[in-house]
Amino acid sequence: MPAKPLTAFEREEIRSGIDVGLGDGQIARRLGRHRCTVNREISRNGGRATYSAVTACARYEGQRSRPKVPKLVADAVLAAHVTARLEAKDSPTTISIELARGVHGIVGSISHECIYQSVYADGDRGLEPGLHTGLHLRRRRRKPRHRAPAGSTHSLGTFAPISERPAIAAERTKVGHLEGDLIIGAFNRSALITIFDRASRYCWIGRPDNKTADATETALVTILHQLPAELRTTLTWDQGSEIANHAAIAKECGIKIYIADPKTPWQRPTNENGNALVRRYVGKGTDLNLYTPTQLHAIAHRINTMPRRSLNWATAHDIYTAAVAMTD
Repeated sequence: MPAKPLTAFEREEIRSGIDVGLGDGQIARRLGRHRCTVNREISRNGGRATYSAVTACARYEGQRSRPKVPKLVADAVLAAHVTARLEAKDSPTTISIELARGVHGIVGSISHECIYQSVYADGDRGLEPGLHTGLHLRRRRRKPRHRAPAGSTHSLGTFAPISERPAIAAERTKVGHLEGDLIIGAFNRSALITIFDRASRYCWIGRPDNKTADATETALVTILHQLPAELRTTLTWDQGSEIANHAAIAKECGIKIYIADPKTPWQRPTNENGNALVRRYVGKGTDLNLYTPTQLHAIAHRINTMPRRSLNWATAHDIYTAAVAMTD
């Protein structure tokens, strides 16, 4: 994968390093770059004797723009064929593949992405405006995926983010701060709920009837009621739709539920690492409905009685049981 382009500031640092007599390797270490990156930058821009940061930046910008005529603008025959296929409701991917194979008597090389860009350009890239109606979803523009539209609400409703979770939960010094997740079985048709205590690493496993929020709520409430009320302090979960009933679960069990940031499994490391242990006994691609409650209890018991390096070779069962005894 190519390195990120040098910035104007970095090019000024290269010029400064040359002025004081630093070698390529020394300059690279100051920038946190590879020596070859600095060496190529200097060689491409006149060498050490004439290197100029301003000239190097201008050269980079000129090469970066690379003005090109869009393929469908340059080839009217190809554009007419693509237009006809779009009007016939063929997808850009199908059009691209068939052109490569010469299915309709015309052979061409054009990617499906190039066709999509031309369709969405409204007449600026070789295709007539309005051809988006031939696409399966008939969108005039691509739907942004990096952020939710302004004014939209989260699918989980209002929730407490992990940033509001008490600091003591991160310290692993007190039993009762939990992390939870849903393990999915073969063909997305079965699931298990796994709960791990952050301090003791104690594990609970339950099986909801399905992956819906209602089924998850029923199974999760059953698990949480196995804990003494004093040890139901916090529960951290990811942003999966199965936890949509988090407010009802929190009220029923007297626990505060915090939701991790999207795509940040490291914010729930106890659960993520614990799931790897569970997977030893219920491998991926397994129909989880085949496991009885007795078998799931046996798996949890095996994990809880396993000496753990993270616990100085104590077991989760010993630490959790001691904490429960303190609540009696």
